[in-house]
Amino acid sequence: MDTLYRQTNKQIHEVQTHMGQLEKADAQSVHLVENEIQARIDQIFSNLERFEILTSKEPPNRRQNAKLRMDQLKYDCQHLQTALKNFQHQRYTREQQDREREELLSRTFTTNGAQKKILDVANMLGMSNTVMRLIEKRAFQDKFIMIGGMVLTCVIMVLAVKYLT
Repeated sequence: MDTLYRQTNKQIHEVQTHMGQLEKADAQSVHLVENEIQARIDQIFSNLERFEILTSKEPPNRRQNAKLRMDQLKYDCQHLQTALKNFQHQRYTREQQDREREELLSRTFTTNGAQKKILDVANMLGMSNTVMRLIEKRAFQDKFIMIGGMVLTCVIMVLAVKYLT
């Protein structure tokens, strides 16, 4: 039983060192390292099942100590399994973000799409291009009139607060 404990503990430490290699692995070999880590974790779980059977066969005075050691190994193994799942999730999320970014970069965006639609509708209604240009020019002028009015209103409010208080 002690040899099984030492062997399982050694495997846990090997998996921990492989987890460090997993973060440094390139994109091609990351799957191989993940599969190797998962196989080792499965082997550890198999050893823990055998260890649990051997623990139940221990004499009562040593059973408690063996059970504590087994529980610690189970906790360590579950921690490694969770760390692997988190790494895989982060990698999947990063790959998905990369795909979405590439998709957005490959798209061609049309500018002034709404303006083209307005011109098409206006042409269907029989408005000439000169009338449309006059309307656009008027909208541009109206924007400056609105900004000027807002600035004038702010100046009047500041002067009112300054001189009336």
